[in-house]
Amino acid sequence: MATQHTYRVIVRGTWERLTDVSRTRLLSEVDDHGLTQMQFTEQGSLTYDRTLKHFSYRYVVVSGAEDGDEMAGAIAEDRASTELARLGHGFGALRSTVTDLDTMKINRKGRH
Repeated sequence: MATQHTYRVIVRGTWERLTDVSRTRLLSEVDDHGLTQMQFTEQGSLTYDRTLKHFSYRYVVVSGAEDGDEMAGAIAEDRASTELARLGHGFGALRSTVTDLDTMKINRKGRH
């Protein structure tokens, strides 16, 4: 059985070609998608502000270790684009930042 790793992925993008309906909906929900709502989840956590210029999704992706960061990023970007398309919101190119939680080093301060 292949080793699974857990990744935290931040997918960033820019709103583009928003319709009046999308703009109105996003602005009506902006308080539900602010900085205090940021968390990494499998379903994704969408954050943006009132300017409706940029957005980000935060995902937890579990994927085979042999597939690496690139696959985790691709999975998260696919989830984000699928959800944004389902909601009918226009967006530009997506880019992602991936952290492999299973290989992340934790610096612990020694006791004095």
